[in-house]
Amino acid sequence: MAWNNPFKEMANSKPLFMTIYATVLIGIVFSSVYVFSAIYSSPHSSTFSLSIAPSASSDAEAEPSSQASNFSRLQADGHSTPLNPQLQSKLLKAIWTVPPAGSKMPDLESFRLSKELVQERVIGNVVVVTFGNYAFMDFILTWVKHLTDMGVENLLVGAMDTKLLEALYWKGVPVFDMGSHMSTVDVGWGSPTFHKMGREKVVLIDSILPFGFELLMCDTDMVWLKNPLPYIARFPEADVLTSTDQVVPTVTDDRLDMWQQVGAAYNIGIFHWRATESSKKLAREWKEMILADDKIWDQNGFNELVRRQLGPSVDDDSGLVYAYDGNLKLGLLPASIFCSGHTYFVQAMFQHLRLQPYAVHTTFQYAGTEGKRHRLREAMVFYDPPEYYDPPGGLLTFKPSIPKNLLLDGVHSIDTHFALVNYQMKQIRTALAVASVLNRTLVMPPLWCRLDRLWFGHPGILDGSLTRQPFVCPLDHVFEINVMLKEMPDEEFGPGISIREYSLFENPSMPQEVKRSWLDVHLCQEGSLGCQVNSTSQTGVLKLPRHTNEETLKTVFSKFNDMKVIQFSSMQDAFDGFTDKTREERFRNRVKRYVGIWCCVENHTPGHIYYDMYWDEKPGWKAAAPNSTEDDHPPW
Repeated sequence: MAWNNPFKEMANSKPLFMTIYATVLIGIVFSSVYVFSAIYSSPHSSTFSLSIAPSASSDAEAEPSSQASNFSRLQADGHSTPLNPQLQSKLLKAIWTVPPAGSKMPDLESFRLSKELVQERVIGNVVVVTFGNYAFMDFILTWVKHLTDMGVENLLVGAMDTKLLEALYWKGVPVFDMGSHMSTVDVGWGSPTFHKMGREKVVLIDSILPFGFELLMCDTDMVWLKNPLPYIARFPEADVLTSTDQVVPTVTDDRLDMWQQVGAAYNIGIFHWRATESSKKLAREWKEMILADDKIWDQNGFNELVRRQLGPSVDDDSGLVYAYDGNLKLGLLPASIFCSGHTYFVQAMFQHLRLQPYAVHTTFQYAGTEGKRHRLREAMVFYDPPEYYDPPGGLLTFKPSIPKNLLLDGVHSIDTHFALVNYQMKQIRTALAVASVLNRTLVMPPLWCRLDRLWFGHPGILDGSLTRQPFVCPLDHVFEINVMLKEMPDEEFGPGISIREYSLFENPSMPQEVKRSWLDVHLCQEGSLGCQVNSTSQTGVLKLPRHTNEETLKTVFSKFNDMKVIQFSSMQDAFDGFTDKTREERFRNRVKRYVGIWCCVENHTPGHIYYDMYWDEKPGWKAAAPNSTEDDHPPW
């Protein structure tokens, strides 16, 4: 065939063949234009160049790939050459793209962890990985959505049970089977199953590193707030970068924390591994250590190995330190912007230092998985379905009232802290009762504290931390959120009372139709002008006499059942008590379990001081630690 003069060839052919020739040639021209435009005119080229973390060394670069994949092309000599990262990114299957209607679930074997499976999600040799069981489905979806919202799609989720794997697959989230066959329920921190999950993480790291990819490994109870890949790329010589439990800043900018000043544990909830010989050696020894002794907590094992040798600094500028075997180059991610639950929710360290946080990990909290969710919801970084913002029965909220002297006057001490918290607790107790009577979900108010809460004796605020007094403390500092959300039998504790976080109405996900369906209730003195049951002002505000009882509340608000939000101007003296004494007793049984402890008094064992929902009914009540372990129990 004379390709040097195809048009002459066509002219001498029959019309049918002329049509075929024309079609083929036009197809070639358009295909060439498309390929060259895709390679040289990618609209995302600048975005992806920012998200590529250069590798110090990797197996993928050191030896040719033996597999045929979407991210390599076979050359004439049989060796594979990685595609340009911009073109590679175009071949990623888009996240959140659900399988076609009517399709069937693929065979479980197709989700088995392999180099080919991981490589399908790699960009710039980096993959971001988390894992969990079905109980953490909402955490995982939140984790994925934050990353995809900021354009990071080189991610994978390890499923520890088949239920999670199938659920993520049908939502279009890239997932692989960890083969754990784990329970689908929440296992609880510190439980044997929790430690098993930790060991699975170590095995997973040891499995992925030999593939030659850089691995950013995360727990599911953390949220990405800013794309971390450009930051990690600033430290190409690092073998491992890890977060820490440091609560005192060692730097005031976004440099790595000074390793010489970090005395807290290295926290393995967020860390980055490059596939170097030192890091692979560390992962292998770590795995062997925790598999040989199931009593070793994975994080403790990591700290023990990495701190086996610590120092000297790698150089004068990077902040890296030689660790582990003397060859591993370790960096400590700054606690101010790779935040723990303390540096983010309590100190707000990043705000004081005028920095932008990359991540928050829900550590340093006291109410289990429910407490983690609530903290992320308070910070408005947790993704809930639309029905969360419009619960059945509607919402109840109120404007808390706190005298200035309780917030600011006097020294910050145990006594002034409890005086402040107790004053707020009494209003919340009333609000819980009104919510129970009206069968509404209570929006908890912001809670102010003077003192921090920890697991050990401390002076109230940790020395060197940036915690300001007073501060809006997480709800789990005082309330047992896991108990508040727990199913309890009605015959003993009365009906459950749903709650929401104080920032609910500021959340961008709150539907406007909910906020538009709003009734303001102003308390008034009975007998004063216009203050009577069912009295409504010209502005549409309902006036309600103080000290209203259960039956009157039900009667007054029965006509507002369709109103989505009811806001009281105050809860001071808003409710005069239950008419049904059996229900009142059950309510008391319930809510007195809602509050926890303040911890802990220095140099005193036991150091707990218990909050008491009904402190005001006990003359002479005082915030004091028990004198003996026998007295160390809740006040009920």
